[in-house]
Amino acid sequence: MLKVGENIHIISPRVKEALASRDGAFFVELARRQQEAGADALDLNIGPQKKAGPEVMDWLVDCVQEGVGDMMLSFDTTNLAAIEVGLKKVARNGQANAIINSTSAEEERLASVPPLAARYGAKLIALCMEKSGIPVGADARVGIAMEKLIPRMEEVGVPMENLLVDPLILTVSGCQEYVPQAIEAVRMLKMVADPPPLTVVGLSNVSNAVPAAMRPLLNRTYLVMLMAAGVDAAILDPLDRELMEAIRIVEQRDESTPVGALYLKLFDAVAAGAEIEPGDVDMSDPQQVEIWKTVQVLLNKVIYTDSYLRL
Repeated sequence: MLKVGENIHIISPRVKEALASRDGAFFVELARRQQEAGADALDLNIGPQKKAGPEVMDWLVDCVQEGVGDMMLSFDTTNLAAIEVGLKKVARNGQANAIINSTSAEEERLASVPPLAARYGAKLIALCMEKSGIPVGADARVGIAMEKLIPRMEEVGVPMENLLVDPLILTVSGCQEYVPQAIEAVRMLKMVADPPPLTVVGLSNVSNAVPAAMRPLLNRTYLVMLMAAGVDAAILDPLDRELMEAIRIVEQRDESTPVGALYLKLFDAVAAGAEIEPGDVDMSDPQQVEIWKTVQVLLNKVIYTDSYLRL
């Protein structure tokens, strides 16, 4: 699974401050730490940056490359001029080993963003979202991919292997009933075409508006379930060691620890379209109980509250 580091994000006060003050050393170090933690690519989210976008992206790419060399970068902004600056800086012979994040199915975005990806040979994240918003059901999200996103990529010459469809994760805090739909959308997307499109998720969205201490458990449990459904890439926090360990356990099928064995039972159950059972869990092990309770919340079988682990 492709792991895209999310930590250079304008929503972070420290990142926003460092951009404003052009603190290059901060970004060199943050990029290096994500690479060393196991990220395969880095997302550079600079926000809309309507006026200064190209200059900001030009400067930021220089900083990041000082830290991580030619590592794959993801250009995350609605400013197309800034994205193109980034693509030009990393391109070799006119082709960019990079990701554009992102287009939606809105007419304006579909008209302008996919041709840019085709021109530079870049990967493109395409969101299952129209102007009216994010559909709640998995089938409707897949419908957007099949009826609008994929045909447009074919029309402009973006190869299927460069398309990353994002079914869009909603938060368990306030949108809990729709959390399982992203898993099902990933599963369906792997079956609707030959070859199927690649899939990507913004993992941390599932725990938005959740107390900070509870977010990592939700994130890593959900990712195991998404991996079981076939997700190909995730934008995530590589500095979360337990999250990266969960990925390693699944990818290496390491059942040498009780928690690792439970992750694999969860993975296998979801891959088979089933659920883990109470008998799969050692209820005397607090870590396993936390995973069990979290799975029930993510499947919308137990109502989420900030105190769900204590119930």
